[in-house]
Amino acid sequence: MFDVQGFILVGGASQRMGRDKALLDFGGQPMLERIAGELSAVASAVSLVGARQLNPSFENVPDVHQQWGALGGIHAALAAARTDWAAVVACDLPFVTSELFERLATFANNRTDAVVPIQADGRPQPVCALYRAVTCLPEIERLVAVGEHTPRALLATVHARYVDFAQLRDLPGAENFFFNVNTQEDLQKAQAILSRQ
Repeated sequence: MFDVQGFILVGGASQRMGRDKALLDFGGQPMLERIAGELSAVASAVSLVGARQLNPSFENVPDVHQQWGALGGIHAALAAARTDWAAVVACDLPFVTSELFERLATFANNRTDAVVPIQADGRPQPVCALYRAVTCLPEIERLVAVGEHTPRALLATVHARYVDFAQLRDLPGAENFFFNVNTQEDLQKAQAILSRQ
């Protein structure tokens, strides 16, 4: 059985939204709880990564490197992971599903350090991905030491397995997996999508 721990990145400033994205009401529950419910179906535990304790139901993992963006969040997740693999997802991707994480897990093996989906527009999505702690954590430490802030830099230096969207397209809801809620307008669009599901 694939053993993975789940981590939701909740440390963003939410400047464009004007309020905490992780706590936005979405379908009658905070967005982070919706994501946690999907992660819980495949992960042995789910934790929140960020400076603030947003929900006492989940272990809170503070960033080790403050103000280091998504790479800092991935680092904190991997430093706290008690399993070989960590599923890391941003709190503003409300349409991720357990089926997506299960599919990504099928691409993880001993020769892979990260499993990263490719969006329909061809861009990789490093904040909805699987990472192997033992290999990625020291590489992030090296990158942080030289001032690098982007997950792309990590993926360029480890054995990353990119999963084309064509390999995800058959899953229910695939067209919205990577819909990112950053603004009030995005939230309204996401709620409209949810109402049609």
